[in-house]
Amino acid sequence: MLIVAGEASADLHGSNLVKSMKRLKPSLVFQGIGGKKMEQAGVKILFSASDMAVVGLTEVITRIRIIIRASIRLKSIIRYRRPALLILIDYPDFNLHIARIAKRYKIPVLYYISPQVWAWRSRRVKKIARLVDRMAVILPFEKAFYRQRGVKVDYVGHPLLDICPADENKDLTMVNLKADHDYPVIGLLPGSREAEVMSLLPVMLKSAEIIRERYPALRCVLPLASTIKSGFVQSLISKSSVRVEVVHGNVYDALKVCHVALVASGTVTLETAIMEVPMVIVYRVSPLSHRVGRVMIKVPFIGLVNLVVGEAVVPELIQDEVTPERLADEVKTIIEDSVVREKMINKLKAVKRCLGRGGASDKTAGIALKMINGSEVI
Repeated sequence: MLIVAGEASADLHGSNLVKSMKRLKPSLVFQGIGGKKMEQAGVKILFSASDMAVVGLTEVITRIRIIIRASIRLKSIIRYRRPALLILIDYPDFNLHIARIAKRYKIPVLYYISPQVWAWRSRRVKKIARLVDRMAVILPFEKAFYRQRGVKVDYVGHPLLDICPADENKDLTMVNLKADHDYPVIGLLPGSREAEVMSLLPVMLKSAEIIRERYPALRCVLPLASTIKSGFVQSLISKSSVRVEVVHGNVYDALKVCHVALVASGTVTLETAIMEVPMVIVYRVSPLSHRVGRVMIKVPFIGLVNLVVGEAVVPELIQDEVTPERLADEVKTIIEDSVVREKMINKLKAVKRCLGRGGASDKTAGIALKMINGSEVI
């Protein structure tokens, strides 16, 4: 099997898919692009997801050499080793390029977790229909979107529902992380790419310094993405006077102690929603990337939490709106206004209901094995 996951969230979902497939067929062998979690699941990692993860046009330019090397290596594997199946997870521009190569050599292609073609660059759907044999989508509205455009598609539900331990004891976690119910704990989730963290974490820390003026016992918790090196984050934290506890490997334990979270736009907004933690979504890229995005993006919200239900469940701050003062104001409103807070939590519960009932990895594994065996997927 050849599997490509170019970001932290894709690494997580890829690892669980690999585990599900191996439970069904232990003899399967995997190699490809991924992170630590996929490696732990038994995938031979050819290129690290942390080296491949990019956001915006300018960051693509800085990573172009590694991207080209990875493309050449995967093309060689497809041509000479002929994997039984190519599994692609999100990461659209690179993955659709690899899908084209696989199509040339008649390798079946399963695309798990759709690119957000419904949000921007919708013309890519034609390319997907031409190059991908099966889509396994995780958002409820995506199935109809693809079917209307002639793409073979299955809705498998959201894989986060199998991962987030929403029913575990919050009080016990508070004790383990030495948190206090009486003082606010703010979650800092600045993203899974270095450029994203560099852009967002300093402003998050400055906003926390402002909030601490009102709440001297304020604490911050930062769950570290697997694609980000600890030393890199610590170098940014060391410039702030705010107390920040970096949590390795478990975003859910970190979220369980948080009263509110500052969250980079992306999959982690859904993780935060499933844990029913009120949040402020922040998004900031290079000016060039933003100008291009404004022309091409066709949806009313930047955050998946708001897109899933089609309304502004949580506030979004974009580009120049991302200032320490604005972030601090939004956080203080959530902490201090019980009506705002309760309304937001109830809306987050609605988001969670929209995401399905779980079992995404097992369902996708079943689809993958049918594709390998050459049987028709209904």
